[in-house]
Amino acid sequence: MAKDLVIVESPAKARTVGRFLGGEYTAMASMGHVRDLPKREIGVAVDNGFKPKYSVMADKRKVVAELKKASATAGTVYLATDPDREGEAIAWHLIEAAKIAKSKVRRVVFHEITAGAVKEAFDHPRSIDDRLIDAQQARRVLDRLVGYDLSPVLWKKVRRGLSAGRVQSVALRLIVDREHEIRAFVSEEYWTIEALLAKAGDGNEPVAFKAELRALKGKRGRVSIPNGEEATRITSDLEPAGFSVAKVATRERKSRPAPPFITSSLQQEAFRKLRFTTRRTMAVAQQLYEGVDIGGEGAVGLITYMRTDSTNVAMSAVNETRDYIREKFGPGYAPERPRFYTKRVKGAQEAHEAIRPTSVRREPDSVRRNLSSEQYRLYNLVWQRMVASQMSDALLDGTTVDVEASGTRSGDVYEFRATGSVIKFPGFRRLYLEGRDDASKDKDADAPLPMLVKEDVLDSRGVTPNQHFTQPPPRYTEASLVRALEEQGIGRPSTYAPTIATVLARDYARKDKNRLTPTKLGIAVSGLLTQHFPDIMDVGFTARVEEELDDIASGEREWTPVLKEFYGPFNDAVKLALEKAERVPRDQIDEESDEVCDECQRPMVIKSGRFGRFLSCSGFPDCRSSKPLMQRTGVDCPEDGGELVERQGRGGKGRGPKKFYGCTNYPECTFTSNQRPLPQPCPDCGKLLVASGRQNARCGSCGFRGPVPEEEVVELAS
Repeated sequence: MAKDLVIVESPAKARTVGRFLGGEYTAMASMGHVRDLPKREIGVAVDNGFKPKYSVMADKRKVVAELKKASATAGTVYLATDPDREGEAIAWHLIEAAKIAKSKVRRVVFHEITAGAVKEAFDHPRSIDDRLIDAQQARRVLDRLVGYDLSPVLWKKVRRGLSAGRVQSVALRLIVDREHEIRAFVSEEYWTIEALLAKAGDGNEPVAFKAELRALKGKRGRVSIPNGEEATRITSDLEPAGFSVAKVATRERKSRPAPPFITSSLQQEAFRKLRFTTRRTMAVAQQLYEGVDIGGEGAVGLITYMRTDSTNVAMSAVNETRDYIREKFGPGYAPERPRFYTKRVKGAQEAHEAIRPTSVRREPDSVRRNLSSEQYRLYNLVWQRMVASQMSDALLDGTTVDVEASGTRSGDVYEFRATGSVIKFPGFRRLYLEGRDDASKDKDADAPLPMLVKEDVLDSRGVTPNQHFTQPPPRYTEASLVRALEEQGIGRPSTYAPTIATVLARDYARKDKNRLTPTKLGIAVSGLLTQHFPDIMDVGFTARVEEELDDIASGEREWTPVLKEFYGPFNDAVKLALEKAERVPRDQIDEESDEVCDECQRPMVIKSGRFGRFLSCSGFPDCRSSKPLMQRTGVDCPEDGGELVERQGRGGKGRGPKKFYGCTNYPECTFTSNQRPLPQPCPDCGKLLVASGRQNARCGSCGFRGPVPEEEVVELAS
């Protein structure tokens, strides 16, 4: 009797699923997509209903041939690709490319790769969902039309070799618009005044606390201190003043746990707590989803599907989590009723589940020895978030103390305020607390306060004026950009990571201390596209396109009319831009450097090429001199005393340029290091230290390993 064939995307997933199904099935991997639009032509018949022209990718021809051969002799062919639109499209392309008889095809979907979930899926197979395929085709064709037509505009008006994309261009605009806000921001000076106080006669070591000047008694609004002179006047007025408690208010407040992860929140939290890029987060999550060999159980998926915008959780998982909480933490840590979360993301596919452990009883430490460091850290994050999401609220007593002091010269009564809180019951905070993109301004909200009552006399230990300046909005991090894209309805869970990676790969933006800073090239490209393609670059328009794609997936709209409605005005705008748009001057996009051309002594500028950034003479094309761009480290070469600089290698096949560190005296000195050199010498032997992870260092000479000395930790974190 012929075996049934199961086709999934990856070998790891094939091994895990195949183990659960047993010897009656053969599991094979397609290695992702097997068909796509051709690379060297548009591949879309615009005048024939936008019919796409697909071809098997060159590197997938052997895979397709093997799948075709295996499917011909199989009983039933189960397509078990991922449970989203892209997975549905991969399944459809497999049928078409391998010419699998549709009569023997069954589609199975599961959101976790566990024995129970796989068996349940195979007990209830379905047919291919044409609506999901249409939605994915519409997205692919739409992105091809935009990229194929916009790129020539950039070649003609900016420079050759550039490209543009529908979602990436809007993401770039967000980065560039934020940069314009920062550059236009005018900082204003302001001052605050803080008193360090303690309860008079409160033992030998009274608890000191800080209180900030808020207002003048009898006057509305917060006191304004615009300059140092006014701050000095108030401080002088308060120096001999007596302080006393005017009011103490204490109230209980509750703190609720965050919902379990969706794709965007996982990417944000992994950046905040683990400093993972969005692409790194998704790569590690994919490994955890597809299956990890954890010893006695064999290969098993540790988390549910990681591309999701729904916070729904299966009731069986909720009940298992609540039972675990009662056993591990006690009955008081599980609320009376299960928690249910409603996600407000536009177009969220509520049939999906949140990202959670496939079993909360599989504690992170119990599988740590079977996981890589990255896998363990991300799994621990997912596990903690899921368990915490079903735990009780934290209860805190928040205390506000109003303090008064009379000015000795002015007669004004100054009103100060101190705040603090005490955790009465930790609840979910015993396990997990959500990270933040930026430090809290209310840093003293949880500071301890002494027991105080109205009319208590306070001793002043100093009144301090503090100068401040208003700050511009911060540049985006990967985490905050993902949040902005999600809030605006731009893209979907599968697009966040590749969108950011593409913007960086095209050198439209770079990272500076983990903040996304647009390059001159990125600013020029965004400006040109915004001026001549306002719809494409409009956040609201792009979000509406996403909603229309969702409508196609739900069967509410046909995909061809959606494309026709979009393409007419867009194509007209392309023709007009090619004819009317002014060319961006070269000197507006070249970045200056402090290097001088060895040939003609003119300044050199920084350009981007196939193998990364390099230095080129500003006199090009009269002078064609160029050389590698060297990022200085300030560290001496251990071989000949030259300076170690960052260089770009060519990388391997299919990979980008590889970064390494070499001596400025190359080729005379050939010393290189793949790890970043540190300015501090090895504490044991005095020789070169290099970075090892974010906060550790190692010595290649004596074998020392340990924390990076002093301030270099901050440098590494960037």
